[in-house]
Amino acid sequence: MSNFVKGILIAVVIFVLDQFSKYYVFAMLDERAYPVIEVMPYFNLVKVYNYGVSFGMFNNLAYGQVILSVVAIIITIILLIWLKKVAKLHMSIALGLIIGGAIGNIVDRIRFGAVADFLDFYVGDYHWPAFNIADSAVVVGVFILLIDSFVSDDEKENKNA
Repeated sequence: MSNFVKGILIAVVIFVLDQFSKYYVFAMLDERAYPVIEVMPYFNLVKVYNYGVSFGMFNNLAYGQVILSVVAIIITIILLIWLKKVAKLHMSIALGLIIGGAIGNIVDRIRFGAVADFLDFYVGDYHWPAFNIADSAVVVGVFILLIDSFVSDDEKENKNA
């Protein structure tokens, strides 16, 4: 199986997990009078719609959902082209994570006009902005790409020495 196919399979798994988790958690929260489920003293399940990008940036952007969706689709297409060219398995994993997460959030923007978030971590009264599985996959994928860029640079320096 090619690295491209592996990356696509990872993207599909992330997309399905993301959409299923949002559906399931939001259905549970919709049944409650108060839409919060305390899971642990530092973690809740909540129902939040993010109309912007990370941390709510660009929430009030005119035509924001259309612009953000188009940008995300273009980036996803570029990532798919990149995925087709990668030779390293960890790169296809990273790109698959990012693509799956991006598609999950694009589908939310089309369906809800915003990204559905439900994971709420906090310490005392400080709450990290709510996020979802798609966001987590994107962060992990980007982290792998960053690690690869440092390792690749080190390998190049060792070869030149």
